[in-house]
Amino acid sequence: MRKRDPLKVKEGPLSMPPEQSPKKITCDRSHKEYDLCSINGLTVVDPNTSIFFIVDPTTSSPRFVVEKIRPYPRKWEDFPMARIKELTIKTGPSGPKCEVQHDSPALVFSAGGYTGNVFHDFNDGFIPLFITVNSIYQNQDVILVVSKARDWWVSKYKDLLDVFSTHPIITLDNDTSTHCFPSATLGLISYGFMTSMPYPSQTLLHFRGLLDKAFGHGRNHLYSTSSTSLKADKRPRLVFIARPKGIGRVILNQDEAKHVAEEIGFDVILFEPTSSTSMHQVYTLLNSSHAMVGVHGAALTHSLFLRPGSVFMQVMPLGTNWAGKMCYGEPARAMGIEYMEYKINVEESSLVEKYDKDDIVIKDPTGVQGREWSFDVMNIYLKEQNVRLDLVRFREYLKEVYRKAKVFMDKEG
Repeated sequence: MRKRDPLKVKEGPLSMPPEQSPKKITCDRSHKEYDLCSINGLTVVDPNTSIFFIVDPTTSSPRFVVEKIRPYPRKWEDFPMARIKELTIKTGPSGPKCEVQHDSPALVFSAGGYTGNVFHDFNDGFIPLFITVNSIYQNQDVILVVSKARDWWVSKYKDLLDVFSTHPIITLDNDTSTHCFPSATLGLISYGFMTSMPYPSQTLLHFRGLLDKAFGHGRNHLYSTSSTSLKADKRPRLVFIARPKGIGRVILNQDEAKHVAEEIGFDVILFEPTSSTSMHQVYTLLNSSHAMVGVHGAALTHSLFLRPGSVFMQVMPLGTNWAGKMCYGEPARAMGIEYMEYKINVEESSLVEKYDKDDIVIKDPTGVQGREWSFDVMNIYLKEQNVRLDLVRFREYLKEVYRKAKVFMDKEG
């Protein structure tokens, strides 16, 4: 791994040196979230067949050992796993001719599944990558070998990938040369939601330090606004995360809510990130802001870019309380962010236009979800539902956001 401040993390069982582990292949399939296979010995990778050959000339037995793995840490969910390419590990006395020789071990994972949704990009991708590198390859150089590494993904996250490895990534789908490594690990370690870290020194704050190296690092990627510079403005900056129309959970009176925030004293920036929005742009905007407000959705993953001590208020539509807490609330608290929730009342949900107020969909979202969190149920609360804020009530919450943001601004700038 690229040299950086050492993190004192206990090594996992698969980080054992090869001489202490007589097995050439060790696969741990005991976890709900992921499988992990370790190859201790010369490994030849043929991208054309997605086969990892373990070459052992001392092997005289004609019997081959074969293991298969889908290296994506969402093993418990059939839908995304069906979209993950299965990789094969084989042992034998010989393998394909090596065309590219590497001196560092390979770490192999997939950027398929739910990749493309920024929450999953981090929760199922970069945070498990962070955990795995620091559990197995701490202070070591490693080469990332990625399945389904599409061009947009490589381009968007290049600077973050560069923090994990000094080498260009190897893309299994585009490369045609055989590569040789001294050893390899296939799969990523995950403990579920992003706050679940195995060791006290392996936290979201450490991960945010990597984000700062990747997207901060003294670069000047200022977010273009008509506002005066932050230093000259005495008002706390509030980033209001907007959602595109037609996808659900849209704040229908967003302009009025923005006006209320401005009346309270905020410098408000409406920000609607898209798949093409630069990570540097998002980082620069949020890292220089004092507060963020947005309705529950993947774009709130960008709260990872907020500075500890800043304020984040999540607007929670009906049926999103648990997901909102686990996906964004707990991570925010773990990073030292002042986290608040605005749980909407029934009258603020557009679902009351479709369902009777006594319908279980309205009265007991938890009960509906408890029976089966199916795509149909998800569509009700995540796709069909929009929000019309009670501006009188919302104003009182924003006043508290302002008070905390002002304290943060006066202290940190």
